[in-house]
Amino acid sequence: MPAANTDRASTDYFPRLAAERLDIALCRASTAVARAADARAGALGIGVGQHLVLKMLAEAGPCSQRVLSDELRIDRTVMVGICDGLEQAGHVRRERNVADRRAYAVTITDSGRRLLAQAEDAVPEFLDGTFQALSPTEREQLSGILGKLLRPRSETTSQ
Repeated sequence: MPAANTDRASTDYFPRLAAERLDIALCRASTAVARAADARAGALGIGVGQHLVLKMLAEAGPCSQRVLSDELRIDRTVMVGICDGLEQAGHVRRERNVADRRAYAVTITDSGRRLLAQAEDAVPEFLDGTFQALSPTEREQLSGILGKLLRPRSETTSQ
């Protein structure tokens, strides 16, 4: 009895599964992009979460860790570690929130702005390499579709 061609079966299976199960395809694509982002960020000396926090602080101004966590969809316990690391490196500082003395506002420093600028300079090349299989139109479509998926449920059900 001839042996089954297990190599062919294994290389043909995932594309079929991904076509049948959009959730699995999206999870695997997300994992691949996250790994590539982590590798790029590591080479720059800044984690993806750190990059996101610095970017939000630069654009939105001082925020509490809770707001950063909620807006960036980063677990609150993870956010504490991100902010601790950024503070220890001198890229952010924590100050009493004048509106709520029980809370602290996280503020980006000049050092954080410089690190953010370096990280942002690397983004276009990273995106081009990561999404090279997609045309500019497909990238725009993907961005629109993902934007719909990431909106709060209340927004998507009212449309």
